Amino acid sequence: MTDLSPAPLLVPALSRQRVALLIDGDNLSPTHAGKVLSLAAKEGEVTIRRVYGGPGAVLSWEKTTGFRRIDAGAGKNAADLLLCIEAMDLMLGGRAEVLVIASSDRDFSHLATHLRESGRRVVGIGEAKAPAHFLHCCSAHHVLKDAGDTPAPTPAAIPAKAAASPLDQKIIALIKSEGQADRMQIGLLAGRMHALHKVRISTYPQRTWRAYLLSRPNLFECEPKGPAARVRLR
Repeated sequence: MTDLSPAPLLVPALSRQRVALLIDGDNLSPTHAGKVLSLAAKEGEVTIRRVYGGPGAVLSWEKTTGFRRIDAGAGKNAADLLLCIEAMDLMLGGRAEVLVIASSDRDFSHLATHLRESGRRVVGIGEAKAPAHFLHCCSAHHVLKDAGDTPAPTPAAIPAKAAASPLDQKIIALIKSEGQADRMQIGLLAGRMHALHKVRISTYPQRTWRAYLLSRPNLFECEPKGPAARVRLR
């Protein structure tokens, strides 16, 4: 006898969207790792977590667990290029439904725009210094507070850039002329500043270029230590 009773109702389990979180380790400090991961998790299951950077940046992320660290080498823009290539591979290959880019770098604007126009969801996460152009190229974006969630200094507490010393002005001019996106490898400063201006940092109280730059946070921002660490103009 044929059983004509209704078949059991099978309700498929609701699946969460797969999220690929790609971090520009050359640009973003590991102090933001927890917040970045928390924001990415709001989009779905963060199945891919990668940090891209040069040797110095990768080393600075070494103690941050839960992320795959990818050393892109010390070549110019090597980490940015590798992140873009792998982002396209992951999204167009169907390994994730949402791409989260964590960076304060304008360079990823084209990547975000291309994938968004292809119907993919792209979320940008950057610090307050992140160019609005990059963030607005994404489907959605989040702005991180300063490391440690400390309130940002009031404008009155920040010395004006006009107060830069003659040496500061020479450094700024060098970075603008020979760097890229207003940033330059710190290790290149010694040779170029001596060749152009006969400046030896060892004759200054700070003794090293990194210490000198860090003493002027209103003008310069230094990436974590490493042979490829760069200084960025504020």
